[in-house]
Amino acid sequence: MGRKLLRGLGLLAYAALLVLAFGFAAYLSFSTFVRSGVIPVPDVVGLSRADAGNRLVERGLALQVAAKGRYDDKVPAGKVLRQIPDARTFVKRGSRVQLVLSSGPQRVEVPDLVAQTFPVAQVTLSGRSLIVGTTLSAFVAGHETGTVVAQDPDPGAEVPPASQVDVLLAQPAAGERFIMPDLVYHQYERVRTFFEREKFRLGSVKYERYEGVAAGVILRQFPLPGHPLSHDDPVSLVVATTEDVPG
Repeated sequence: MGRKLLRGLGLLAYAALLVLAFGFAAYLSFSTFVRSGVIPVPDVVGLSRADAGNRLVERGLALQVAAKGRYDDKVPAGKVLRQIPDARTFVKRGSRVQLVLSSGPQRVEVPDLVAQTFPVAQVTLSGRSLIVGTTLSAFVAGHETGTVVAQDPDPGAEVPPASQVDVLLAQPAAGERFIMPDLVYHQYERVRTFFEREKFRLGSVKYERYEGVAAGVILRQFPLPGHPLSHDDPVSLVVATTEDVPG
């Protein structure tokens, strides 16, 4: 009885081995049939167009370059930035592999801002994806006030997007500046004569009754003594009078 049982188990094990062998052979045959004429795509990212083309041709694949490249700060211009299909993808011999080449780091040309007003210069830079940097002013003969007289970087320079462009603006000519004298308790007529002769500008003159002060004496002034004064700044005075001033 024990021998028959062992013999039966041996036949079952033999049959299982036969099934396994036939299954493995079928899998190999199917795999070979499916993959006949199919090869993995090589990795050509980072290669030049010529080197990538040679590697693809060696594998029996065709090269197709995308019409438009892409900017990239790390991959030099002319090198393969991306490939479609990806490396190690299985394709049939003769299939096309599309390559996207790098255009290198993106650069924009700095426009010529000289003689433009500041608002126009801002718009011009914005249109090139650039921004206004440091802004300084100086008197430069022959340039209209508020226009650009110099810039950095120079026109035509190629810089990354969002770069700053410093500008120097023309400012009005520096006029003569004086120190406002103390006019209080001086006679108005003498002050008026002096200011008109020296071409200073007199503004409003108001009269105010003030006990103990003779008529025609200056009581208050604006600007105050010591204040910077130019020929264009108006000088306002309050002058004493003995007459009643309407309220």
